[in-house]
Amino acid sequence: MALIRAYQLTLSSFIGNSCRHLPTCSEYGYEAIARHGFWAGGWMTLFRVARCGPGGTHGFDPVPERLEPRLVWYAPWRFWRPRPKVG
Repeated sequence: MALIRAYQLTLSSFIGNSCRHLPTCSEYGYEAIARHGFWAGGWMTLFRVARCGPGGTHGFDPVPERLEPRLVWYAPWRFWRPRPKVG
């Protein structure tokens, strides 16, 4: 979480507001790790950043309140959640 916060305070201002989602990817990562722990929140953040690239998704994509039962520590690929494009 410290690395995400450091990014928000330093590099984020140089890159500009270029995230396609709300909340931004760094806010999503901070919240996901705080809510679901380093392992699950880290995988959710990694896959969220992957969805944010060109040709990816956009729009409102909040951190889920609770993890689905299928999301287990030994199957990190299940954290990938492709979202349909909105609008």
